[in-house]
Amino acid sequence: MFLSRRNGFGPLDKAVAVLVPLVLIAVGVIVYLVTRPGDCAGGLQKRDGECVGVTESEFEANDDIKGLIAAVADENERVERAWSDPEQGETPMPYGRIALMMPFTSDDSSAMTADMIRRALAGAHAAQLRANSSGGPHYQLLMAPDGRDLDEWQPVVDDLEGLTDDRQTPLVGVMGLPSSTPETRDAMRALSERRIATVGPVITSADMNAPYFFKTSPNNDLLVDALDQYLKKNKGQGKGFLVFDSRPDDVYSRNLQRLLEKKFGEKYGLRKRSASFLGSTGPAAGIPQRFQSAAQKICVTDSDTVFFGGRDQDLPALVKRLSQEPSCDRNNPVRILKVGIGLEPTLTTGELTKMLRETRTTLVAAASVTPEWWLAKKGAPVGLGGFLSVFDKMRGPYDLGSKPLDDGYAIMYHDAFMLLANAFDRSYSEANEGSEATAGTPSPVRTPTKDDVYNTLIDASIVDTGESTRCIGCLQGAAGTYGFEKSSDTNQWPVCKPVPVIEHPAAEDRRPQTTYRTFAKTFRHPCP
Repeated sequence: MFLSRRNGFGPLDKAVAVLVPLVLIAVGVIVYLVTRPGDCAGGLQKRDGECVGVTESEFEANDDIKGLIAAVADENERVERAWSDPEQGETPMPYGRIALMMPFTSDDSSAMTADMIRRALAGAHAAQLRANSSGGPHYQLLMAPDGRDLDEWQPVVDDLEGLTDDRQTPLVGVMGLPSSTPETRDAMRALSERRIATVGPVITSADMNAPYFFKTSPNNDLLVDALDQYLKKNKGQGKGFLVFDSRPDDVYSRNLQRLLEKKFGEKYGLRKRSASFLGSTGPAAGIPQRFQSAAQKICVTDSDTVFFGGRDQDLPALVKRLSQEPSCDRNNPVRILKVGIGLEPTLTTGELTKMLRETRTTLVAAASVTPEWWLAKKGAPVGLGGFLSVFDKMRGPYDLGSKPLDDGYAIMYHDAFMLLANAFDRSYSEANEGSEATAGTPSPVRTPTKDDVYNTLIDASIVDTGESTRCIGCLQGAAGTYGFEKSSDTNQWPVCKPVPVIEHPAAEDRRPQTTYRTFAKTFRHPCP
């Protein structure tokens, strides 16, 4: 039997009638606060709590790069104003746009650490300032955040494609894509399918290849080859051990492990002497950086040559674990061989260096840059001075740390920007040759297309004259003088790029190691 109410609304009904609208309003406010457009600058959209897309303006990112982002935005505004509204008596200055596609936020498992992001952005901005300090064209540095895990690349690529049809202020190309991951590989291929020239400043996985994807650092194969040449001169005891990152989806670590096994597996017995660990970069899959087993095996096998097949962020943990291992014979020296862009500052701290010395351990790194270039001034590339003249002024204002060059990110991002800018400069000059452009800006200006930029990039090559090698249209970068070839043998990896080998800590009486050059065996004469 149903009981009827005397009144239409009881106390409970009234409470519900009041609470439901309040809850709906609260939910609406929360949704608005999370997704409101004001959180992201123009051109960016919020996805999973992050601003992604392409912008020339300030936006929300890591706190420690807000000053750099503001500086880039200010320079972008100045460049645009010099074209659209020049000062009285000034000729409009044409400009192109280079997009920096990378994470601008980070966490403990991100592919880029906060320090890497800061140094990379500083290097790119230094290149922008250098390019804009001379005659035109000038450049905006577009910021294209694609998520801390590089997984928001699709809307960024779509936005970049939309800029390619702008003939007045064209998209020159894209730089960034900082880590060899499946997401980066997908983004690289998508940009190449759209025929947008893209430069990976710090990509080294040898299988990261696409027709329009250029790299300014040597790949893992070339770096491993440099280690091989080093070992032929520094033989050691010949007892090897391989420590590798076991993440199956880490493109970089999988590629490096294969190359180390291929090059050194038989000679150093790596198939019988190896241990894996879970790297800290990537989604949660267990406890990362567990090196107890690896350290014990290295010590009980008396291995003197340890090959590290992982990322630099994880190497300090291995060094510390080895220093604590009681089964190690400290009378025998050990060397840990690695590849990378440079020497990550966490590898050369006072604490870690002391551990290395006490355990008679030496890090041996085949790299893109070496501190010898700016500390000892030995063998420095001719293009390094111009970069340092700008970068050194940025160190204080933007808190770039005590060793802002050591990991190589600032230098390689500078070179990536300059590579694209130089290609656009040359394309622009050729397009306007014989016109008013020689004396000023023609009206309308003949602006190169993205295809012109690509064709100029691929034509910057090393040629053999019969008596020597010459670099035609090559980049004189802060990390060396090098070019590219349209060849399946090189796959847009840099030709004649210097590859220094670094020892840390080096013995006081130890001379710097030989600097190798990529693809040098291709030529009869030394690289220029």
